Amino acid sequence: MSSGAQRPRVRMTGAQRRQQLLEIGRELFAQKGFEATSIEELAARADVSKPVVYEHFGGKEGLYAVVVDREMQALLERFTSALSAPGHPRELLERAALVLLDYIEEDTDGFRVLTRDAPVTSGVGGFSSLIGEVARKVEHILGRQFEARGYDDGLAELYSQALVGMVALVGQWWLDTRSPGKHEVAAHLVNLAYNGLAHLDPHPGLRAR
Repeated sequence: MSSGAQRPRVRMTGAQRRQQLLEIGRELFAQKGFEATSIEELAARADVSKPVVYEHFGGKEGLYAVVVDREMQALLERFTSALSAPGHPRELLERAALVLLDYIEEDTDGFRVLTRDAPVTSGVGGFSSLIGEVARKVEHILGRQFEARGYDDGLAELYSQALVGMVALVGQWWLDTRSPGKHEVAAHLVNLAYNGLAHLDPHPGLRAR
């Protein structure tokens, strides 16, 4: 074979090609965002023609929608698993904080995809939609605790949005800083959420450890 000959393309099944495009799309959307990622670059990375991308996803928007949906479901499953087992309310808060920090650490590209701005015209649910889903799960936990303590359980929704939103914003900040360590970050989040500003523990730690 001459030095100028092109290497043969790898033949894949339709399912394999779809998975390959999803992985490439996830990486590019994480690195560059939706707007800066082009169909041409997606196709070039996969070593296919542009019509192949359109065939599988109908275009860049379709690929982006599937990537976002997969990441949302993966992270939501983590939260569901962590919060479904019984435990003290403080322990549940610890689990929730660590779920997000673990995800950021282990699936950084996925978290970057979720936290970048979605295309305005796509109607694709992004990070805000995910936070709303998680908050609804936390709301049930808070509602039970409020009722048991004689508090107004109608405020559980407000508190769940506040708690989950706080963890999510800190997670976005920690995405780039990675300091202090995730267990220390989780401990301080729970310290603020559980004790409140009036009763902050000067040296918080995680009970679950």
